[in-house]
Amino acid sequence: MATSFSALCSDFYINQKLALKMDLPTGRETVLDLFDRIRKFRPSMNRFRRFEGELALESTPADGQYDWVALRQTAARSGTVNPDSLADAYQLHRMLLEVAPFYLSISPLDVDYLELMFGFDLEASGNHDDIVYDALLAETPLGRVVDADRLIALDVQPFFTFALDPDRKVQVNFEVKTRSGELEASEDAPPPSESGGNEEPISVFLSLRRLGPIDHVEELPAIFESLTGAAEELANDRVIPHLIMPISKAISSRSR
Repeated sequence: MATSFSALCSDFYINQKLALKMDLPTGRETVLDLFDRIRKFRPSMNRFRRFEGELALESTPADGQYDWVALRQTAARSGTVNPDSLADAYQLHRMLLEVAPFYLSISPLDVDYLELMFGFDLEASGNHDDIVYDALLAETPLGRVVDADRLIALDVQPFFTFALDPDRKVQVNFEVKTRSGELEASEDAPPPSESGGNEEPISVFLSLRRLGPIDHVEELPAIFESLTGAAEELANDRVIPHLIMPISKAISSRSR
């Protein structure tokens, strides 16, 4: 499945975020013990890097693929870029959810939310906002608010949030991110890698968020599994046909 997703874009990645209400411990021994545990599980993750406000453990990029785990003040995050399969990507995220609560003393009351995100990067030159407008809005009532022949698109980044359950504890976000200038900093992006290119993409994000608190930290892997099932269904039935394909078509039409 990940292979088929990757075929539709220049980069496909799966990120996870466990957001907390209190600060994580930052002691040297605590962080290194957790990262050593992750490295034993996935030996290729042997690069320890420090960014502003973040500590990260990564694998060395190879053929566009790499894995990472990052700790911020109130979040433990993980990501896989261009994984061979969804199952391979899920293993890393599931493992972090199983061990992080015990290494980082995370309480069920501390859980703000658990988020799973599918990211699709589409290489595009020119005015990204104009491309997205043509692909998604031009022939809609909302798109007809403006005269596109006379105006220049500057900020066309659709973002929608819906609840998947009556209690509104599971929420889904659909987002299109344009970058016609320099790359903007975003929590959805993985930690910086030396292998990145200069051409910035249009990104499509599908994010599912399960709000806390939870009863037991042992529930986190099961919650993650429920999010993966919903994410795969939404990606196949909604995101690909109604976001990815129209934007890809608009990009192709401009490159002829």
